[in-house]
Amino acid sequence: MSRIGKKAIPVPAGVTVAIDGQAVSVKGPKGQLSWTIVDEIQVLQADGELTFTPRDDSTRAKAMWGLSRTLVFNMVFGVTQGYEQSLELVGVGYRAAMKGDALGMQLGFSHEVNIPPPAGITFAVGKPTEVKVSGIDKQLVGETAARIRKIRPPEPYKGKGVRYGGEVVRRKEGKKK
Repeated sequence: MSRIGKKAIPVPAGVTVAIDGQAVSVKGPKGQLSWTIVDEIQVLQADGELTFTPRDDSTRAKAMWGLSRTLVFNMVFGVTQGYEQSLELVGVGYRAAMKGDALGMQLGFSHEVNIPPPAGITFAVGKPTEVKVSGIDKQLVGETAARIRKIRPPEPYKGKGVRYGGEVVRRKEGKKK
């Protein structure tokens, strides 16, 4: 039995959930998301809650039960509050600035790196060494932050690079004489 799958998802005020067969769409104050649930899982809406039950006792149905519930919960949370991932730029001369909607970053290359935001993602630069990636889709926010980090990941000797907010980089000892 899935402990996560058994929990019902409360639908907050201002959020509408439409279930059309296996397609679930969630609309809230920040936007709209939709996802198609696998055939092994049945979703029911009653009394302002969404419940998920497996249609059979197969291994795949058990595996998809908790996953389906979590993905729909992330959609409900995203359209009400949204998701945000912070990135830190560590290094001499490493800085970020907004170039219209795009993010322009100086990361020690001979050129500036410009990153246009994907649809549904917004960038914000508070300080020149902090970038915030925000949006309503948890997967897209995390993927965009990972792509930015991949441009210059933190290196283990000096710790320079782009890291997630609060990420700890294990440092290596340099050469010895």
